[in-house]
Amino acid sequence: MSLFQEDINRPEVLAELHALYPRYEQALVTNDVDTLVAMFWASPHAMRFGVTENLYGDAELEAFRKARPGTNLARTVKRLEIVSFGNDYGSITLEFERETENKLTRGRQSQVWVRFAQGWRIVSAHVSLLPVTTITP
Repeated sequence: MSLFQEDINRPEVLAELHALYPRYEQALVTNDVDTLVAMFWASPHAMRFGVTENLYGDAELEAFRKARPGTNLARTVKRLEIVSFGNDYGSITLEFERETENKLTRGRQSQVWVRFAQGWRIVSAHVSLLPVTTITP
């Protein structure tokens, strides 16, 4: 399948992804494990590279989510970019900040979304942090 310029960022596809991402963010900061797990592709081919972990397959992703502490997860999204390709493929990237104990942590997140018969799912994700900045009172 070849993509043409008119296949990139179709308004109706962008609207779907823009509606989905806030659900993911809300589930993330409230540690809604069931929603987070459901938003990933239920496949051994799904993957997520986190700050300290490499997760392969939906079983590892679910185990990580269930074991992760559910506190201090609030963050501020500083920049959000969504790009779609055709009707069934999209990329969501963002920059975020989190303040904890007089320190500012900045990070980046990227997700690849694919539309399956059961709806949009994240098939690949990556999270990384930038150097921590000390906040002076």
